[in-house]
Amino acid sequence: MKKRALFTIPLSLILIAVIVTSFFLINIKPAAGNIAQAQKLAEYTKPAVVRILDYAVVEWQFNNPNDPEVMAILEQLNYQSVLGGSGSGGIISSDGYIVTNAHVVETTQMKDEDIANAAFEQLVGIMADYFKVDYDTAYKYMLDYTQYTGVKKVLKVILPGGDVLDGEVKSYGAPINEGKDVAVLKIEGKNLPTLPLGNSDNIQNQDNIWVIGYPAAADSDLLSPDSSLVSSMNAGQISATSKKTEQGSPVIQINAAATHGNSGGPVINEKGEIIGLLTFRGDTVNGQEVQGFNFAVPVNTVKEFVNQAGVRNTKSETDKLYQEGLELYWGGYYKHALEKFEAVQRIYPNHSEIKQYIANSEKKMDSSKTLWSDYATIFYIVDGVAGLLILVLLVFTFAFRPKNTGVAPAGTAPTPPMPGNGGLTDLNGDGKIDVQDILHALQEQQRKQNKDNNNNNHNNWQ
Repeated sequence: MKKRALFTIPLSLILIAVIVTSFFLINIKPAAGNIAQAQKLAEYTKPAVVRILDYAVVEWQFNNPNDPEVMAILEQLNYQSVLGGSGSGGIISSDGYIVTNAHVVETTQMKDEDIANAAFEQLVGIMADYFKVDYDTAYKYMLDYTQYTGVKKVLKVILPGGDVLDGEVKSYGAPINEGKDVAVLKIEGKNLPTLPLGNSDNIQNQDNIWVIGYPAAADSDLLSPDSSLVSSMNAGQISATSKKTEQGSPVIQINAAATHGNSGGPVINEKGEIIGLLTFRGDTVNGQEVQGFNFAVPVNTVKEFVNQAGVRNTKSETDKLYQEGLELYWGGYYKHALEKFEAVQRIYPNHSEIKQYIANSEKKMDSSKTLWSDYATIFYIVDGVAGLLILVLLVFTFAFRPKNTGVAPAGTAPTPPMPGNGGLTDLNGDGKIDVQDILHALQEQQRKQNKDNNNNNHNNWQ
């Protein structure tokens, strides 16, 4: 057995090492490399942040043909006024539900008459500035000769990929200083990127946060048209957690830079969860905005309206594949990242980031790392064979022993047959059969033989 063990035990240890190594390789997870957390959050979040346009077009009729100057201005305006604005929002479900501020979509929620009155005041201001007259004079004149003939409301959602879709308000709070500044919109879509909703009860002062959206200050005539589809992300911290509006609605104060157009944009934490929606900024000083004093509606308030709309905040398959692809890409596994990105493109072709990542992955394919989990089946087969061999070797070593043939080894004297009935008595009780025990047995055998001889002789004499 010892000779067998010298061979089988080292071989078994080698096979065990093979099994352990294969298990280790299969379970290696791609490391993300030296990618900052903020960059990860930006890449995860951008595809689900949308731009919202909410406006109304008012058609005018001017009834004084004797005033060609006013008619000329109205012709330049195409006899229309546009009232409304833009904001930001975040997609929270793969089928197209979006959270934003109520004031971002306020215009389309107004009555036609109220829209027309607001648009008329805007038109009067244009005329007053053009003719260099006071506002009241221009107002009285235009009121005599102008009337609106129609109001068309438009709510559009622009996705980061460039798609422009009609939006519909599903639940609505109230604009700033009127109530809870939250609205939930719906667009048509499937497999859309999403953002998870967090818990604003868990936030604390000085927590790191990021504001994402489409600030008007980031728009410029010097930028390309497609730059308007790229969201901006600014970092900051929570400055206060327990402030309220005049109506008693809770708000979170943050110091991240933001401006017009950011309204309704998600405020996210380090986990990429929405913890609020940007709602308004602090007061101006000498007519100038002061950065670092902005406020957000807590996400738990937002959830009230999400529940009203019957929305489930769930992660989409697009999110899962995209984030897996990013982890592989950042880890240097470009071949496998490409597979994930192409899967995203199949189920959601207009993903804003996917074309660029596919192109980059294809360029880097030659330097792609090996992902050992791809060979899991082969490893399982090798492990199974190795385990079986280990079992065979152990059985061969410890279970099978050579049979006793009864032949004494060379150089060993055969054991003499035991006298008498072959039994030996341990006379001194030491648990061993020694020379004295053997002599005693021989003497007993001799006495028995003498006795038998005497008996034979006696019988002969008779």
